[in-house]
Amino acid sequence: MSVTPKSDINWQSLASPPADVNAAPSFFGELVQETLALTRRLFIQLQRRPSSLVAGIIQPVMWLILFGALFQNAPKGIFGNTTTNYGQFLAAGIIVFTAFAGALNAGLPVMFDREFGFLNRLLVAPLASRFSIVFASAIFIISQSLLQAAVIVAAAAFLGAGLPNAVGLSAIALIVFLLALGVTAISLGLAFALPGHIELIAVIFVTNLPLLFASTALAPLSFMPQWLQVIATLNPLSYAIEPIRYLYLHSSWGLSSVVMQAPWGDVTFGGALLVLFGFAVVALLSIQPQLRRTLA
Repeated sequence: MSVTPKSDINWQSLASPPADVNAAPSFFGELVQETLALTRRLFIQLQRRPSSLVAGIIQPVMWLILFGALFQNAPKGIFGNTTTNYGQFLAAGIIVFTAFAGALNAGLPVMFDREFGFLNRLLVAPLASRFSIVFASAIFIISQSLLQAAVIVAAAAFLGAGLPNAVGLSAIALIVFLLALGVTAISLGLAFALPGHIELIAVIFVTNLPLLFASTALAPLSFMPQWLQVIATLNPLSYAIEPIRYLYLHSSWGLSSVVMQAPWGDVTFGGALLVLFGFAVVALLSIQPQLRRTLA
């Protein structure tokens, strides 16, 4: 029986066996896995209680039908020379306001998780990054907003508002995405900053309808007094409504097309997209300190 001399034994390799490169996933892979798992949890909750999604679709469709019928006999051209009916004018406002209202409620699931203690369990779990909690909420809300927008576009087409082409529909999806991203960021920041869901619901009620009426969702700028025109042109909703409305009212469009005549100058299609992009970036940057304090 032969014995291996001590000098021939690689003690370092025995003490540190070769690691399996596939055993430990990368940080990015773990982050994606955690985000998908948390997003799936939110969709399972929605599947078990679909009433919120159903109500979020039925309500704007009812608005589209009732407001369209209310102004059905309005003189043609009263809402613009290219508008054939008020339903065609209103469709853009309903799409944007539905996405805005849904994104404004994005912080409620996080707030309820805080109050029921589930968020504390996530914070003490060995997550690769606690920001996956925020990413999952944003993905869930934005997906829901895009689904609601698609239903409203289909309902508006059925009611005679027409349907933009494929490129126009892609532009609508981009506009809804940018608006929902910015508003979702603000709502999630409030969910971590406010003490409870009562305060968050109060903020939602206070800001919801005033931002609707202080935009071009229901009436053009020319109908408004001067002071309200100034407020409407500072409202991010107007910069989402007017490009979508332009897509409904014009068969040909471009980034240089003028979509809104503000008191301080003309706003082009590309300019409105830049405003929405800037709004989303500012909203995301503004919540970073609060998220770092809460998720650290």
